[in-house]
Amino acid sequence: MTHVLATRTEEGTSLAFRESGWRRGRRPMERSEIAVVPHTLSGIAIFAGLTPKALEAIHQRCSWRRYVAGEPIVGYLDSSDDVFFVTAGEVSVTIYSLAGKAVSFRTLGPGDMFGEYAAIDGEPRSASVEARSTCLVASMSGKEFRKLLETQPVVACAVLKGLVRNARGLTKRIYEFSTLAVNNRIQAELLRLASLAPREGKGARIQPAPTHAEIASRISTHREAVTRELNRLAKIGVIVRRNGTLLVRDLDRLAAMLHEMTGE
Repeated sequence: MTHVLATRTEEGTSLAFRESGWRRGRRPMERSEIAVVPHTLSGIAIFAGLTPKALEAIHQRCSWRRYVAGEPIVGYLDSSDDVFFVTAGEVSVTIYSLAGKAVSFRTLGPGDMFGEYAAIDGEPRSASVEARSTCLVASMSGKEFRKLLETQPVVACAVLKGLVRNARGLTKRIYEFSTLAVNNRIQAELLRLASLAPREGKGARIQPAPTHAEIASRISTHREAVTRELNRLAKIGVIVRRNGTLLVRDLDRLAAMLHEMTGE
């Protein structure tokens, strides 16, 4: 099911977005990367189990847009309520402090959704979201999303499970921030990223590898601390970083290192 790009496109860049840290002139979009990607919602997790007819009806309510790396999609405290579905590429969920420091929460990829909080409770956006790479994103209005939850119980159930999963993840992170040393928080973040990556024997390959600054932002530390710990893990053979990838060679060993501190 391939469709042409819908016409609703927002080309302007607000002052809020400029202040959020996005800068023009980052890696230019290669049109061929996204042009060949079909405009389909079949890979979106919350729509799994829907009939093709139901999925097509949802598709007709959506607009589509391509974003380049670094381009803002929604801004922190923005009053809009659209819900977004990532069909290709990756986006980053971040809050920027007044001093410009980025506090990153997570990276979302194909199949993921964001923006549902504002659509559900009508409150301002809880974070900024920007493209981490060239990406293709579908969106629907908050009104249409709420109608979808009322008419498609399977989607409503999937959204509820996602909200609970997010709450559990945030609870775990608060625990880590409160009880773990920086090096252990780095280990926990590597395990989190590896759990989402393809397995290779006893390990997993994270590609593209997150930058040291990205890891630091996610666990509330500084880049130098991440560099020291990753160098130490590489020296003892737990990880290998090369050609833009990060290979966690032994997940069990990394988990055991963390278990010594948490007991989990």
